[in-house]
Amino acid sequence: MVDIAVPYFHARPATPPPWPGIVVVPEGNGMSPQLLRVCQRLAHEGYAVAAPDFFWRLGGSDPQRPWDELSKLRMRDLVQDVADCLDLLRSAGATKIGVTGFCMGGRITYAAATWGPPTLDIDAAAPFYGAGIAKGLRAPICPLRLFYGGQDRFISPEEIEAVQRHHGDDVVVYPDAEHGFMRDGSDSYSPDAAADAWARLLAFFATHLDAVSSTEIGRE
Repeated sequence: MVDIAVPYFHARPATPPPWPGIVVVPEGNGMSPQLLRVCQRLAHEGYAVAAPDFFWRLGGSDPQRPWDELSKLRMRDLVQDVADCLDLLRSAGATKIGVTGFCMGGRITYAAATWGPPTLDIDAAAPFYGAGIAKGLRAPICPLRLFYGGQDRFISPEEIEAVQRHHGDDVVVYPDAEHGFMRDGSDSYSPDAAADAWARLLAFFATHLDAVSSTEIGRE
């Protein structure tokens, strides 16, 4: 595989390549056990996965890091870390590649999916509850699916509505879900919303990355 500057977590299917790939972009708390579980679940579904630890730019992941330190990170650098992981997955044998991310990672995912070529070559993107997206709405360079919780304390209804006006049916909102509804083990976790969003995520990537979801496999 290629050498890249950003540290990363890598998970791959048990089967040999080629496979589709996914870059998973972490939340503001960095490389958490929950994020690694998401990567492992996607690998189990047949995807090669890379999760960049872009907090190497601040000395490494630290769940106790003050939030104001995150302002030192530049979006262009974070998108470059995503681009490096795309190259990494291609060198490992991945064919089409998608990107997903949560919270801060959701905003980075959106930026990566809307900045356009030749910087990035993404086949599908699915950001989860990325705050601030409405401040920089653009046309995506790939198929896009955005997920929000209707009870998000960090993203106002007005912001979600602005994203819906711009991206229409590509936006999925769970009215009773909070910010972090995918974060299993947390107070904000919503089993119903998380299960539905996970199924939608797999179906979305299966469609645009030429993959076969476990649900489809079960029907054969």
